[in-house]
Amino acid sequence: MLYWLTGLSDGGDFFNLFRYITFRAGGAFFTALIFGFIFGRPLIDFLRRRQRFGQPIRTDGPESHIQTKAGTPTMGGLLILSALGFATFLWARLDNPYVLITLFVTAAFGGLGFADDYAKVTKNSHAGVSGRVRILLGLLIAGIAGTAAAWSHPEDLTGQLAFPIYAELLINLGIFFVPFSMLVIVGAANAVNLTDGLDGLAIMPVMIAAGTLGVIAYAVGRTDFTEYLGVHYVPGTGELLIFVAALIGGGLGFLWFNAPPAAVFMGDTGSLALGGALGSIAVMTKHEIVLAIVGGIFVAEALSVIIQVMYFKRTGKRVFLMAPIHHHFEKRGWAEPQIVIRFWIISLILALIGLATLKVR
Repeated sequence: MLYWLTGLSDGGDFFNLFRYITFRAGGAFFTALIFGFIFGRPLIDFLRRRQRFGQPIRTDGPESHIQTKAGTPTMGGLLILSALGFATFLWARLDNPYVLITLFVTAAFGGLGFADDYAKVTKNSHAGVSGRVRILLGLLIAGIAGTAAAWSHPEDLTGQLAFPIYAELLINLGIFFVPFSMLVIVGAANAVNLTDGLDGLAIMPVMIAAGTLGVIAYAVGRTDFTEYLGVHYVPGTGELLIFVAALIGGGLGFLWFNAPPAAVFMGDTGSLALGGALGSIAVMTKHEIVLAIVGGIFVAEALSVIIQVMYFKRTGKRVFLMAPIHHHFEKRGWAEPQIVIRFWIISLILALIGLATLKVR
């Protein structure tokens, strides 16, 4: 919005600052951060009044969760999404298709997660929206986004799967690009959702992965950078850096209240939305494979559940003491802060590996 308003003014060099993506990204970050600090406590108080029992706690999980987390309100993702949306609308170019597609995915998955959280807290049960309905609606949202992305990509990259490091290697997925993008977006949304099981565990890896993808989005949106780094040029993706900056600002504002012991959980409202946003950015920038690297924590969490379920169905035995894998480490006696901080460290290492794919010569 500010981009267009300053375009109407002949205010000299100061107003020209609003033309720069990096300046507007900084503005989006601080706007979202301050928004989170201002509205965080009032939102938590509102949620606590409206949610009599808070988020239902799994009775088959670690006993400490029942003792320490019972009664904590959920739907804290509303704080992140509100800060993210406000800052993005204020600072980003709203005629950019990649920003609009990513906002659509984030809002739609946030709405789906909100419906699931609402059903859980009103029934005081884990039985929210059925898994089948969630998957079908998620695929529909992702299908719309994947189709829009295919229309928006430059002609030489439409329907193509790009590989990190080997820029000359492209696989033409053709009509299968949209199903592939659906798998990426829905997979990312559900993987982040599975990771959100400990205070602060999901939000920091989300911000780290988003920051990495934001740098990549800025790089692939500039011809000078793409020529130097040897990656594909996708004009317009640089504007996604503003969305990412707003996400990180809103995420830090949320983490202020989600740090152990959490005053609020993000719930499916936040985890599905943020995971969908990561998947969407990866599809927009043609870096789907890099997402699997920088989001390795989410991949590991999702795989642990898949392996546990499949192995148990075949043998009646378990590979992990409990899935997702962060609960396995809890069962082994790791303290919650140990798990969270160690997962953060792993996320930072994976982010550096992901960024290293940009420069190989």
